[in-house]
Amino acid sequence: MPRKARAKAIYVLNGPNLNLLGTREPDIYGRTTLADIGKMVAQQAKDHGLGVVFRQSNHEGDLVEWIQEARTKAAGVIINAGAYTHTSVALRDALRTLGCPIIEVHLSNTFAREEFRHRSHISPVATGLIVGFGATSYILAIDAIASLIEEAAA
Repeated sequence: MPRKARAKAIYVLNGPNLNLLGTREPDIYGRTTLADIGKMVAQQAKDHGLGVVFRQSNHEGDLVEWIQEARTKAAGVIINAGAYTHTSVALRDALRTLGCPIIEVHLSNTFAREEFRHRSHISPVATGLIVGFGATSYILAIDAIASLIEEAAA
């Protein structure tokens, strides 16, 4: 049974092409849609007494602005930056300004894929990394971030 964390919002931010989940390369990313993941995440967060702000954008600047917003409104951030994981110093710099837990998430095991996917600009500033469990990666991230929030509040 999940522990109960504080009733604050977790920001779950999703980068480019994740709006195509369910139809884009289902052999790699699965058939679960981003909307399905959003529902799963909301329920798991609710079980921990947490709210969720669940967003997706194909635009780097939107993600940076949402991370900046999270500085004052979020208890934690879960981010699947998609391809920006491997290219965006701007996202890394924005995430460094946060004073809350950050969990980096990927549906596929990025380390079992093309070599360019092995490097993340997000990982060095994240509290933790969850990769390769498909849509379940997000559920694991909710559980992990709820535990970190509860530990910090104790």
